Amino acid sequence: MRLPAIFVTLAATLALGGTTVAVRAAPPDSSPAATIFAPDAIAGTANDGAAAFTPDGATVVFMRDTGSGSTLMESQREHGRWSVPRAASFSGHWHDLDPAMAPDGSFLLFVSNRPATPGGPPVDAVRAGKRRAGQGMNLWRVNRQGGGWSEPVRLSDTVNLCSLVSSPSIAADGSIYFIGCAGPNGDFKLLQSPYRDGHYATPHVVALGEADATVRDPAIAPDGSFMVVSIKHAAQEVYRLAIAFRTSDGWTAPRDLGDTVNSGESMGAQLGPDHRTLYFYSDRRLPASDPNAAATWNNGAGHIWQVSLAPWLDARG
Repeated sequence: MRLPAIFVTLAATLALGGTTVAVRAAPPDSSPAATIFAPDAIAGTANDGAAAFTPDGATVVFMRDTGSGSTLMESQREHGRWSVPRAASFSGHWHDLDPAMAPDGSFLLFVSNRPATPGGPPVDAVRAGKRRAGQGMNLWRVNRQGGGWSEPVRLSDTVNLCSLVSSPSIAADGSIYFIGCAGPNGDFKLLQSPYRDGHYATPHVVALGEADATVRDPAIAPDGSFMVVSIKHAAQEVYRLAIAFRTSDGWTAPRDLGDTVNSGESMGAQLGPDHRTLYFYSDRRLPASDPNAAATWNNGAGHIWQVSLAPWLDARG
């Protein structure tokens, strides 16, 4: 199954270089089954991913593929049901993706190709001497204001250190984890930028083990004790979700979440308000034998899925 247009573009743009890790297999029969998020209310004919929730679980912001780009959508949970999604107040004109909520809900980060300065052109992607018009990616921030959002503000060049910065995730101490350029060749790496005295410090590479796989889309726990990432070992493979735990001197090797979670391409990991439920993009399609095979959302589009991380977190202690 093809990835939606925005994911295809992103994957192609980020194809060169990457953070690498060794992946350990999950214990047999340890993986709970993933389930579709908000069937029919949100899941439908469109490709959706990257669900970012407010701490009370009453609002979700997610990315929706439009065929030519991506828009950030917003839905509220009212009387036990999710409302019809609408474009977020700050989105709809530029290509916006990868929303990430601060653990306290005070602000949201997202990726956009919108002009770095008012009235300018959309950001170009520059990679390996090639320029892709309007396909650049910078990190932006909107603050929560009542039930709405502030005007977007671009993060400093300390974080937006190249024209292709993506996949933010925010820890409770304000640090952000993201994919950006590092090293003499500008390879894409998993980076962390600490937040100190009201400013983001120079990012550093987060090492996750040995060099045999490419890492994308970090989802950091608020306390920094673990993170979920998407991994693949070869260009022709699909991305799979894996979990890594912080140690006294770094991180454990990421552990694959198993086949019941990783069916199809699995990306865009986000933690829910309880910090124990994982939400992610998957392009899986249910087999005809599945009770939900006839559901309208089982149509070949990619959707937001969810799964409990309890087996891995409880085993870690």
